[in-house]
Amino acid sequence: MASEYKLLLEGAQQLVLICSKGEHYLLQAAMPNLAVLANASVVIGKDGYIKAVGHADSIRRQFSEASFEKIIDCSGKCILPGLVDAHTHPVWAGDRVNEFAMKLAGATYMDIHQAGGGIHFTVEHTQKTSEEELFGGFKHRLLRMLRAGTTLVECKSGYGLNLDTEIKMLRVIERAKQELDIGISSTYCGAHSVPKGKNATEATDDIVNNHLPKLKELDLNGEIHVDNIDVFCEKGVFDLSSNKRILQAGKDIGLQINFHGDELHPMKSAELGAELGAQAISHLEEVSDEGITAMASAKCAAVLLPTTAYILRLKQPQARKMLKEGVIVALGSDFNPNAYCCSMPMVMHLACVNMKMSMKEALAAATINAAYALGRSHTHGSIENGKQGDFIILNSSRWEHLIYQFGGHQELIEYVVVKGKVIYKNESILDY
Repeated sequence: MASEYKLLLEGAQQLVLICSKGEHYLLQAAMPNLAVLANASVVIGKDGYIKAVGHADSIRRQFSEASFEKIIDCSGKCILPGLVDAHTHPVWAGDRVNEFAMKLAGATYMDIHQAGGGIHFTVEHTQKTSEEELFGGFKHRLLRMLRAGTTLVECKSGYGLNLDTEIKMLRVIERAKQELDIGISSTYCGAHSVPKGKNATEATDDIVNNHLPKLKELDLNGEIHVDNIDVFCEKGVFDLSSNKRILQAGKDIGLQINFHGDELHPMKSAELGAELGAQAISHLEEVSDEGITAMASAKCAAVLLPTTAYILRLKQPQARKMLKEGVIVALGSDFNPNAYCCSMPMVMHLACVNMKMSMKEALAAATINAAYALGRSHTHGSIENGKQGDFIILNSSRWEHLIYQFGGHQELIEYVVVKGKVIYKNESILDY
């Protein structure tokens, strides 16, 4: 007789649900009370979605062992939702390891940018590289993220700046959606920088009049589906009026607004995002008090990127103030050639140490709130009936070890599961 269910995760010492009442995000007041069950099990159906969550004895009474294709004994282990990385730039060619040396010697981000490095260096290499080669590098990075526990990741274009290369990058992202098990939220970021030979107004006109209509056509044809629109709102890049034009035009074709704001200079990006109904704004190192208030009122998520502030030696985002003011705080790795980090456990650790978040706050920010930032918290970010069966299983009796052991995820994560399918098993794991 065919098995009725795909997977049983049985008898975990800790099952970290994150939420238990269908919440789409958690604010500061709810974060200290993350839902955690002891001696608990999870049932995943053939469709990859969660069918039952509860104490192991109760699940055992309801379901026979013969009902499952696969059973994993989770005794002494922890089960967490798959992590969500709410901000990455993972499609590119060429690396910028030389720029890390320049930064260590005192060069700023904009010093490097104005000297022809930074985004423009990556753009030149990405424009010349074939779709197949780009896909190979992208796949390698996604698999590294997966092994570090990320099961849903936001992936941006933005190293093309001309229409053909932006479309090439988005095709690469679309192919990964079809061929790989990791979940992907795709973002058009053609306004990542002003292309050489154009000013910001000309670049904005090109995006609004040419890029976005082409994206709409490709979506209608079923060739490429893009979820979000992003712009780098920054002094010397795209100003507030250009941002407003591009973001509104993206929203008009059905894209969620999810953009870079207030990173290096105070630009009133947060206020603009709240006005436009943005789903999320990233960075926010230089956000104003008024911007924080506006984001809280608009339920616009703040995607904070502790790796960027750490690597660029920037002022840390005001996580504590945002939490206190009622902002939905999420986390992302900002993986890119300038900030090479594939590990959300390390991002959570940095958020705790440098941004003064608690471990529970950081975990909520890297699961349910990061899913909210991508418009996916109805399906991802917690372990609840009806949600997608994405999990990480830790060879540890307490979930906090995932954050506490800085760089230790390679020895802690024993399984990564997506839609009830084991897609990574760590054969070299040590017993603790």
